[in-house]
Amino acid sequence: MHFSPKQRRVLTWWTSERWESILCDGAVRSGKTFCMGLSFFLWAQRRFDGRQFGVCGKTIASVRRNMLAEVVPCLRRLGMTVRERRSEHALTVRFGGHENTFLLFGGRDESSAALIQGATLAGVLLDEAALMPRSFVEQACARCSVPGSRLWLNCNPEGPQHWLYQEWVCKAEARRTLHLHFTMDDNPALTPRIRARYRRAYTGVFYRRFVLGEWTAAQGLVYDFFDPERHARDVPEGPFGEWRISVDYGTANPASFGLWGRIGEVWYRTAEYYYDSRRAGRQKTDAEYVEDLKRLAGERRIARVIVDPSAASFITALRQAGFSVVKANNDVADGIRVTADLLRRGQLVLCRTCGDCLREMALYCWEDRGDRDAPRKEHDHAMDEMRYFAMDAAGSGGFAATWVERRT
Repeated sequence: MHFSPKQRRVLTWWTSERWESILCDGAVRSGKTFCMGLSFFLWAQRRFDGRQFGVCGKTIASVRRNMLAEVVPCLRRLGMTVRERRSEHALTVRFGGHENTFLLFGGRDESSAALIQGATLAGVLLDEAALMPRSFVEQACARCSVPGSRLWLNCNPEGPQHWLYQEWVCKAEARRTLHLHFTMDDNPALTPRIRARYRRAYTGVFYRRFVLGEWTAAQGLVYDFFDPERHARDVPEGPFGEWRISVDYGTANPASFGLWGRIGEVWYRTAEYYYDSRRAGRQKTDAEYVEDLKRLAGERRIARVIVDPSAASFITALRQAGFSVVKANNDVADGIRVTADLLRRGQLVLCRTCGDCLREMALYCWEDRGDRDAPRKEHDHAMDEMRYFAMDAAGSGGFAATWVERRT
């Protein structure tokens, strides 16, 4: 197995008494996660016997997928005995006469801190630390009270006001933290062709964070690469293999519906419905919106309607009208990233018939929200339902997805 110089430093940093913790940040697919996981288990089995350790991710499922799926087979090839007790979310590892237990934790939200509270740990590894609440990370670190315990963190960058950047990256020396910044060039397993693919997959703030590995603020247009003159198309003649409708429901705020048709692996937004009750001077009922959606569908067979999950009454009305309805995934950051990727790759195409969607594309901007990315809550109704559609199509096999998904 070949390691880059930076990966080798991760594998051996704990042999020095200078550092109490390590933080690796930088680009996606830069090789930091695997070498950190391998180093963590080697350190634990070399230095301790009969102790407990924490392995943390955004969710336990993401820990297994992003970390353990690659690291555990390598540990076994090195001669370690690894037994997972899935119901207990724990691993038992034996090597060199030492046996230790590794507990798996998910740091999904503020309530997650209670899950790790009370544990006594000899070390903790926090994978995707920037995606976890500060309370969870600080509670996990506080659990490491065993003499000789150390802390291990990795992440992809977020905004420069993020608490992890301010409290860990900027204060690394004072914390006795070894900070290593990774790029794709630090991963010898990536070929030049694969590196080029990832560079094409991102734009704007996501390019600077996930490809360049910068802690940079989200600013300007959300879809800054999109040019209606170059990217908007006429509605193709078809035939279309499937039809879906995406919905952002509004009563006081505008309601936006998008009609999507698939040809091959490309989804075209061929038509839309947009109603602004304030401009019209009258709010519509759920029953009226159902009739509007029926007119948008026409004689087409709609495979599914993807609806804002908070629109409970409208979802009920659509189901009573005979539509197959799914609740949208409303993760804003992931949704924007997936939508941008699919637009760039030409697998989502906006047609010139969708004037309100194209209008919002030119106005949809980031808002500075400190440590959390958020678009401004204006000119966002067609943008929201386009994001709902992109996440649904990606998750339902609407096409082959190739972007890097490190968020859960």
